[in-house]
Amino acid sequence: MKILAINPGSTSTKIAVFERDKNIFQVTLRHSSDELKPFASVAEQFAFRREVILSELKKAGVSVSEVSVVVGRGGVVKPIESGVYEVNEAMKSDLRTAKYGEHASNLGALIADDIARSLPAAKAYIADPVVVDEMQDVARVTGLPIFTRKSIFHALNQKAIARTYAREQGKKYEELNLIVAHLGGGISVGAHRQGRIVDVNNAIGGDGAFSPERSGTTPALQLVEACFSGKYAKAELSKMLVGSGGLVAHLGTNEAQKAVALAEQGDEQARLVVNAMCYQVGKEIGAAAAVLHGKVDAVLITGGIAHNRLVTEYIKQMTSFIAPVGIYPGEDEMAALVENITQMLDGKLPLKIYI
Repeated sequence: MKILAINPGSTSTKIAVFERDKNIFQVTLRHSSDELKPFASVAEQFAFRREVILSELKKAGVSVSEVSVVVGRGGVVKPIESGVYEVNEAMKSDLRTAKYGEHASNLGALIADDIARSLPAAKAYIADPVVVDEMQDVARVTGLPIFTRKSIFHALNQKAIARTYAREQGKKYEELNLIVAHLGGGISVGAHRQGRIVDVNNAIGGDGAFSPERSGTTPALQLVEACFSGKYAKAELSKMLVGSGGLVAHLGTNEAQKAVALAEQGDEQARLVVNAMCYQVGKEIGAAAAVLHGKVDAVLITGGIAHNRLVTEYIKQMTSFIAPVGIYPGEDEMAALVENITQMLDGKLPLKIYI
């Protein structure tokens, strides 16, 4: 049985083919800001990303006709519990219209379904979408009743890395208190209390540290002034917050590696901006430690940006007093997607229905 896994991120598309739990092909396709610039929305990227995936599989000599399961990274659907869900019409409708929010991961289920429908007996699923919601109620409250904090983050990778660390320690994930910082196109920092992520920043909706292309938390009154200044349309401001904020706004690139290289070559502006991003991550980790009442077994730094030593060392210096810091560069998301599927097929996890 071959399983095709698809993971669209804000700046990349990852694809992998597994035979059960054996990875036989995997590649990360990078998308520059120039490539994505022509598309006004994530939904408009559907055909571009699908063709890139099919072309790459063909080039690698992978026969799509042999695939029996296609699993996509879960997108911004309604808040749901963690697990495996079969892609259905209700889910696709919510994702196409970005009913609950726009993110590149919305394309995961849509492309998975499109490919599965082109095959004789394949089915499409998602697992641990970005809207997995385990937040404690006190974490949802803001200073205005009309605003509520939401759980939208890199749930799949955070859970996978936390479980990986637990296995390495010979313990169960449910026994540990962990802080996991995912550093990618977006940045999320989660407080994991004995198997549940009880607090996490909204990595899409303008909350937390800024990232390669997201503004993170911005001064509220200054944002209000910009909204009513007459200088910007709603779509333009939204793009500034999610898509062309962060490193893109400051340095003109969404590639953290390029920004770090500029900093290391003596570009003072680049160094300041990169340090500021790391500084904000460190602050988020400190806040998560408070959520866990200081009882933290480990701080885990993961995601693509964790490959950069300048970044990880800055964060370690800020946070190593809290707990031991572990570095897990990249993501374990493809294996995590497939592991969810194989456990579901083996009857160890229930198949859930999106309503």
